[in-house]
Amino acid sequence: MRVFFFLFLLFPLLELAVLIKLGSAVGVGWTLILLILSTFVGIGMVRVAGFATIWRARMRLAMGEMPEKEITQGLTLGISGILFILPGFISDVFALLILLPVTRKLLVGAVVRRLNIRTAGQFRSEPHNSSRPEGPKVIEGEYERRDD
Repeated sequence: MRVFFFLFLLFPLLELAVLIKLGSAVGVGWTLILLILSTFVGIGMVRVAGFATIWRARMRLAMGEMPEKEITQGLTLGISGILFILPGFISDVFALLILLPVTRKLLVGAVVRRLNIRTAGQFRSEPHNSSRPEGPKVIEGEYERRDD
């Protein structure tokens, strides 16, 4: 936990150092343009990833399947978009790495192994009003007791 806290404090300092180096190399104007451009790219990615993920997941659910692939793709694209929105170029490099299919697959595999996520199987394809009985079968009728 201390390592995470240390990295959390160190990351903004590294981003600031890279911004200063880049600003002195290419100029402040170009650095600001690149930062603003990466922010707009990130905002667009988050919007597109969110809507596309919801649409694809609903399609898979309608077919009675678990939308695992769609959810992980949408999540990684959303994380990549958020990294683009953060000001700085180190976060942009991480966002680009997440966008590459090879590194995305490795990242998702590592996270799944780390969290020990296991799917519960597929959803039932039967509608809620299926013909299977919900409780005990009741047959109505009249009867008369006879003593012979």
